[in-house]
Amino acid sequence: MIRSLPDALRKLNPVTAWRNPVMFIVEAGAVFATVLAVVEPTFFAWAVVVWLWLTVIFANLAEAVAEGRGKARAATLRAAKTGTEARRLRSPDDPGHWDVVRAPELRQGDRVIVEAGEVIPGDGDVVEGIASVDESAITGESAPVIRESGGDRSAVTGGTKVLSDRIIVEITQKPGESFIDRMIALVEGANRQKTPNEIALNILLAALTIIFLTATVTMQPLAIYTKLVNPGVPDSLALGADGVTGIVLVSLLVCLIPTTIGALLSAIGIAGMDRLVQRNVLALSGRAVEAAGDVSTLLLDKTGTITLGNRQATEFVPVDGVAEAYLAEAAQLSSLADETPEGRSIVVLAKQRYGLRERRPGELAHAEWVPFTAQTRMSGVDLPPEPGAPDQAGRQVRKGAATAVMKWVRDAGGHPADEAGGLVDGIAASGGTPLVVAEKGRVLGVIHLKDVVKEGIRERFDDMRRMGIRTVMITGDNPLTAKAIADEAGVDDFLAEATPEDKLALIKKEQEGGRLVAMTGDGTNDAPALAQSDVGVAMNTGTSAAKEAGNMVDLDSNPTKLIEIVDIGKQLLITRGALTTFSMANDVAKYFAIIPAMFAAVYPGLDALNVMRLASPQSAILSAVVFNALVIVALIPLALRGVRYRPSSASKLLSRNLYVYGLGGIIAPFIGIKIIDLLIQFLPGMS
Repeated sequence: MIRSLPDALRKLNPVTAWRNPVMFIVEAGAVFATVLAVVEPTFFAWAVVVWLWLTVIFANLAEAVAEGRGKARAATLRAAKTGTEARRLRSPDDPGHWDVVRAPELRQGDRVIVEAGEVIPGDGDVVEGIASVDESAITGESAPVIRESGGDRSAVTGGTKVLSDRIIVEITQKPGESFIDRMIALVEGANRQKTPNEIALNILLAALTIIFLTATVTMQPLAIYTKLVNPGVPDSLALGADGVTGIVLVSLLVCLIPTTIGALLSAIGIAGMDRLVQRNVLALSGRAVEAAGDVSTLLLDKTGTITLGNRQATEFVPVDGVAEAYLAEAAQLSSLADETPEGRSIVVLAKQRYGLRERRPGELAHAEWVPFTAQTRMSGVDLPPEPGAPDQAGRQVRKGAATAVMKWVRDAGGHPADEAGGLVDGIAASGGTPLVVAEKGRVLGVIHLKDVVKEGIRERFDDMRRMGIRTVMITGDNPLTAKAIADEAGVDDFLAEATPEDKLALIKKEQEGGRLVAMTGDGTNDAPALAQSDVGVAMNTGTSAAKEAGNMVDLDSNPTKLIEIVDIGKQLLITRGALTTFSMANDVAKYFAIIPAMFAAVYPGLDALNVMRLASPQSAILSAVVFNALVIVALIPLALRGVRYRPSSASKLLSRNLYVYGLGGIIAPFIGIKIIDLLIQFLPGMS
């Protein structure tokens, strides 16, 4: 807070202050009260003036602290941007000649050479070569990534560093609009646009301010009247020459208008974006963060989001007459030459479940290995006869797709067992992938491969359901497999054999029903759907088209993070609602605390309403002003951290807000104002 104080003072500039109507009124009132205090100085007048100005400064401080949290990161990013030089090709077709220029001088379409140890000077796509890239300056992740020309892994970000090899990058950014430029503006809060809900709340607060302003001004004639009919009334309730009534009316106005939420509203929005930055998600607009909190449909890609992404062997299912251990040994042998993740998982499962030592192809002398290929769709091994039985035939084992292996059995003169077909169909119907294992002339059994659903993902979807969010799994699998995985994961619906056109049509259909839709994507073919989504989260490893189409970029490229983004959006809305409830309740409590104490001197019958027994009207006014300022400071940490979010229905969230923050907002002023009154009642002019 101390480091942010200079920024808070700079925000006193009326040009900046008018953007927050509530606090602009408070600042205008503080100026007016200062003039009155200068004309007729009293201890009471100057005490009120000081705390009025502190109220404005504390409000500015909340926003300055929220903005200041990103300034250190912005400084690092700016240094990386300005200190980089580039080797720009004179001609795209002539990589042998280049000019050295500063990174900010690059233009869209320029091509630059970047070699090992050099920093990529700007956002672009790799058009030639392949390299290992360190993206820790942007993502914070130390593990390098591979970037290559063509495909969906060609996009690179300015400020990242090439660790190996050499690439040619075509710049896709416009000057001043690079990824780093946008990050700098966003983390500093300089480019944050108010969201529609925030604008609507500002209008409501401005309307309430006008209503209270009108009500307060009408008290001035009453003060004149009471002074005329009762000269013994204290000056704090009259339009005396000392101008005390003007200061009192300003104090009343500041205490009764919703200054608490008005002071913290901007900080809440900035803090929401900052929480995303802390999780390595760059929100390209505040609207996206808020929309995440209102999302009612989540589109989630199956592979890598709901499932681990690699199919793994989970079970060996033998046909009648074959021992499971024998099937496992044959499956392991036939998978030794299979370097795919599926083949490796079969070897691991045989080792873990049956204690079979993981052998290497080189350990089996004279064996002929059959590696897995996309053409044959199977792998295996041909073993020569045992040394002691040269007259016996050698062993031939195969493992692979059901149709390929069964054809191999038939070609060898065997007859695939009818039972094997039933096992294959059963595994496929359950959402798994069946691989048949056979020896020459007979089928031994089936391996059950499964795209494993991530641990805990079903519970996350249950939380989404309690929040009223519908989850839809997107997959290229056939409907049968898709349904099995959807049932296991617990999603509400699924879209099988999905094409880019199907995704776009689904999003439009959901939006026609009034739902807000969120989705993730990383490829150029995802760009239309990302652009159509209310919350489109592009992966940083994806193409430039995807990142331009989305309104958020996940620097870690973790599709599961979409669920966290929704949580943060919900937390933003709940925090805003909770503090708005607290502020409104505060105003009601301050009204009943101050007004009876002020008018009891004129109308003794009102003394019964002075339940807090405040010492005097002056003490009541000053205590309320001091409390009004201090409560802003007390709530800054809550505004920045956010109200803790627990997945539940809207009605339960509303009830919790009313009980905790509504009731707390009513009780807190009574306690706080009374304590302050006890501390200041012996000061000059307070009795």
